[in-house]
Amino acid sequence: MSMKRQEVLKIIAIVGPLALVAGYIRYTVRETMGPLNLTLLIVGGVLTLAAVVGNFGAIRASSQRRSTRLGANTTVMSVAVIAIIGFANFLGYRHHKRIDLTTDKLYSLSDQTRKVVSDLKKDVKVILFDKDDAQGLGDQMKEYRNLSSHFSFERIDPQKNFEIAKQYKASPQENLVVVCGDRTERPKDTTEQSIINAIIKVTRDSSKKICFVEGHGEKKLSSTNEGDGYGVVDKMLKNENYETKTINLVATNDVPSDCDVLVLAGPKQSLFPQEASAIGKYLEKGGKAMLLIDPDTDPKLDDVLHAWGIQLGNDTVVDVSGVGRFIGLGPGAPLARSYGSHPITKDFEGTMTFFPLSRSVESTPGSGASTTDLMKTSEDSWAETEIKSGKVEFNEGKDKKGPITLGVAASKTEGDNEARLVVIGDSDFAANQYVGVQRNGDLFMNSINWLSKDEDLISIRPKNPSDRRISMTEADQNQMFWITLVLMPLATIGSGFYIWWRRR
Repeated sequence: MSMKRQEVLKIIAIVGPLALVAGYIRYTVRETMGPLNLTLLIVGGVLTLAAVVGNFGAIRASSQRRSTRLGANTTVMSVAVIAIIGFANFLGYRHHKRIDLTTDKLYSLSDQTRKVVSDLKKDVKVILFDKDDAQGLGDQMKEYRNLSSHFSFERIDPQKNFEIAKQYKASPQENLVVVCGDRTERPKDTTEQSIINAIIKVTRDSSKKICFVEGHGEKKLSSTNEGDGYGVVDKMLKNENYETKTINLVATNDVPSDCDVLVLAGPKQSLFPQEASAIGKYLEKGGKAMLLIDPDTDPKLDDVLHAWGIQLGNDTVVDVSGVGRFIGLGPGAPLARSYGSHPITKDFEGTMTFFPLSRSVESTPGSGASTTDLMKTSEDSWAETEIKSGKVEFNEGKDKKGPITLGVAASKTEGDNEARLVVIGDSDFAANQYVGVQRNGDLFMNSINWLSKDEDLISIRPKNPSDRRISMTEADQNQMFWITLVLMPLATIGSGFYIWWRRR
């Protein structure tokens, strides 16, 4: 009779908890209690309590055993750890905080995005036409919403809302739309750079025109190869809602009135006197210009620069710190890590800019212009005035010891207008091959932003992911196979067997 009672109690001890678990799972699935769920929970609770009471003597005797006490301690510690983890997750849910540990900060909003979204004056909506958000765009847009009440995000199922999808001309290939009033833009993808470029375009009332001088061997906007073209720069400007065009000062005999910023990028031949005069008159009327002049060239702009208190050095800057090797260049590629206090470079501290084959640029007093040195090289550099047989060495009294200034920004009041000028002793830093290196692209774009008085766009822009793929030969792959899939598992099993044998 006693054996039957014990068997019944064992069955009750199993059925009771199972009924409790079944009732709870059914409740979480259906999200309603219902009579069946309530019955399962009540019956399960009663049976569990009965099992505890019926087995109280055995439980009490078992609790006196050393193994039971150790098991109880382990259970308590496990429950405590689970409780701590659960509490930490609860705090994380209530107080959301992400830490981006990637080298390029791929999962943190860039300085440009924060500035543009925070300064929104108009309502902007990003609409994703998709049945589900497989790429997790909604989570990304939450950070945008936290920056401005003028920003919103909506996901629309194009099959259920066919009319809205038709209104915005949504398609499987173009299912992302940025809307501001009656203006729309279609980002090419869901990257931060594409979305913020679209926001810039729909919120700008008009686009400003950047005019590039041609006719003297300057960098070409149409060139997209990895050489010295400015095709990437052209794309960057258009992404931020600027218009670009090339002009020939000989043909026009003047800077066109619709040019908001004039750019002279790396002329290889001298300008005609009337061309230099046209640039000077343009600045005197309150124009804005960026002059990028490489070493070993004479653009014949001395009179224009003298009026602004700026002088180009007849030299080539040499940097023997060895940093140039990181971009495949030698001492002829000076590095700048020291920046002046100016809107163009205000966020550059702690970053680098490279200048393949640069000349020095100096500011001189007495011109009436307000000038700022934009960037300087390290002390391991100098301005070389004479290069013989490809060899360079510092000559005291002849060469200028670093730090060397590589660029100057200046402003001057001309009548009722403020003229602005940026002069940099290199044009290659913004060429296709180097514009993506460190902060080179930001330096060029920030200069355009400052010259065109779009200071709200001056920023550190989003970076693309670095290619960190590892190329392995067949021998490397075989070695990796034997180490990770054979030797390491065997070593683990062997160490375990050895410990067991010693304790046997």
